[in-house]
Amino acid sequence: MLPSAFVRSFTRCARRYTTEAASTPKKSSNLPFYLLGAGAAGIGGYWYLENRSTHAEVKQEKSPLDPENFKDFKLKRIIPYNHNTSTFVFELPENQASLLPVASCLVARSSDPEALTDAKGKPIIRPYTPISPPDLKGELVLLVKRYENGNKSKYIHSLKVGDTLALKGPILKFPYKANEFNEVALIGGGSGITPLYQVVDHALADKSNTTKFKLLFSNVTENDILMREELDALKKKYPNNFEIVYLVDKPGPNWTGPSGYITSDIIKKHVAPAYLGNKVKVFVCGPPGQVAALAGKKNGKEQGELGGILKELGYSQDQVFKF
Repeated sequence: MLPSAFVRSFTRCARRYTTEAASTPKKSSNLPFYLLGAGAAGIGGYWYLENRSTHAEVKQEKSPLDPENFKDFKLKRIIPYNHNTSTFVFELPENQASLLPVASCLVARSSDPEALTDAKGKPIIRPYTPISPPDLKGELVLLVKRYENGNKSKYIHSLKVGDTLALKGPILKFPYKANEFNEVALIGGGSGITPLYQVVDHALADKSNTTKFKLLFSNVTENDILMREELDALKKKYPNNFEIVYLVDKPGPNWTGPSGYITSDIIKKHVAPAYLGNKVKVFVCGPPGQVAALAGKKNGKEQGELGGILKELGYSQDQVFKF
């Protein structure tokens, strides 16, 4: 599992230098001149350090990613997550950060366009949402679940350290704004957690945040729950603004939470009601069947008409966004 400290730990060290007190000076001491010179040297040294620091921390203004063209990025590390999911850490050039806006994704294809194609001979391209923060320097992190019928996910899982993957982006999905909504529901399943995590991780880190988030996250078994450590850490850190409801289809003997699918009763119990209008937003991401049952099918890259349980509960098209 990718630890939270891996994507967040930045530390700085400082050294302090002291000098011992000089012995009692003689009458003809040049101490005042030494002190004056030391003071001048200290000011000069301070100016040098400040100037060097200012030049060293040049603000990065452009992402190393390209929203118009695919670029190859080298795989730096592979960290197994569970029985069918791994974390893939890609190297960003010159220790740059991705600077991905929230909420946005990338699209991936093989570095050799002919290495992975569909029945028509076209390169297979799939979207992925990084789990690394936009300001993480030098690395971009993808959490990829391997699906037996997913050619792209199987291809990524076949990569070895040193191989490259072609990425294009960022592709803005939803322009999240701080405190635009009073309450936000995040409803998803499986690897659909990645864009939901991107939103809530970004929002809760904002000290001015007042929005309350509620996550309904369903999986087949407890072992299939992705990002659980990170999600639980957010819940512990922001208990007044973040609640989580985990559901599993096949509960084990020690499971104490709800089981089964996300139903209308579950939504009515945990999600702010539709009559709150533009004060509430519902984000949905998961397998196509789950999204269709909850909010209606997507129309390719378009949202498609609202349907499913959320429509039955009175939510409007504007209140629901499907990743």
